[in-house]
Amino acid sequence: MPKFVDLFCGGGFGARGAVNGGGEPLLALDAWNIATETYKFNFPNAEVITDFIEKVDPFIYQDRIKPDVLLTSPECTSHSIAKGAKPGSEKSRETAIGIVPWVEAMQPRWVIVENVNRMKKWDRHNELVQTIENLNYTVSDLLLNSADFGSAQARKRMFLVCDRDGTMVTKDQLIKFGSQKRLSANDIIKWNGNYNSTLLYKSGRAKPTIERAERAIAKLGRKKPFIIVYYGSDYAGGWQSIDAPLRTITTVDRFGLVTWKGNTPYLRMLQPDELKKAMGGGDEHQLPHGNRREKVKLCGNGVCSEVMTAIFKWISSNQNKHVLNKV
Repeated sequence: MPKFVDLFCGGGFGARGAVNGGGEPLLALDAWNIATETYKFNFPNAEVITDFIEKVDPFIYQDRIKPDVLLTSPECTSHSIAKGAKPGSEKSRETAIGIVPWVEAMQPRWVIVENVNRMKKWDRHNELVQTIENLNYTVSDLLLNSADFGSAQARKRMFLVCDRDGTMVTKDQLIKFGSQKRLSANDIIKWNGNYNSTLLYKSGRAKPTIERAERAIAKLGRKKPFIIVYYGSDYAGGWQSIDAPLRTITTVDRFGLVTWKGNTPYLRMLQPDELKKAMGGGDEHQLPHGNRREKVKLCGNGVCSEVMTAIFKWISSNQNKHVLNKV
């Protein structure tokens, strides 16, 4: 069973995937109290720290915390396409480099770094990879789509999978450890949920929302449900079919569900329980803390569980091989 330390742990979606893949959380850290409270609720046996990574000395834990895996998901807002043309904060980007002392202190066999794929354009990305390699790790630099691993969300992220024993891994190899199901947005929608929908064509509805909906109706025809997609760079008309994986969940409300009563369209936003399911949380992962906006943010900040499950299953298989070779 690979034991892990979870930096930038968020609400624990990555940890949920790791646990589903056979892992055990020892220690977790995040600066947001809602995230750490959520993590502690879901993984009560883990030690959880609420603080900024640069304020915590990892060497005070090195004698009693012995992880096999260091799981990290540094702040991604400075790299994300959701920022549009705004310049990124170098201080925010430095959080990625901030994992290095933890690698040095913990000496795990594996290090996993997850971030948005635009991080590759960051001028210190190669420096981070080189630094990890200089610590005697072999780095597999991968771009993974959660939909390929059985997720109902198409979330493309960069993963650095680093092994101190020199094992490389490819995307295709990891996919074999994932679920072979192909899920869509339809699979996470609670059709019988008691959620408030309002008339699409109500007074005061924003014109861009109506335009997005009308483009979908023109394509699909009437009386067919679909999802309006807000925010971000959008070259798909501002909507998506419920038969495709949900597009990337962000830290703000992004998805409106259009349904029909007879020939009349209604609109509501997707709810945190639905977004949680699209992140791979399922029924077992709970969001007991925070208001609705904060729960949406927890989902948008998370790591898709299904991808981490596959990575930890791969890690477990290699850990078992390592033990057998020692016998």
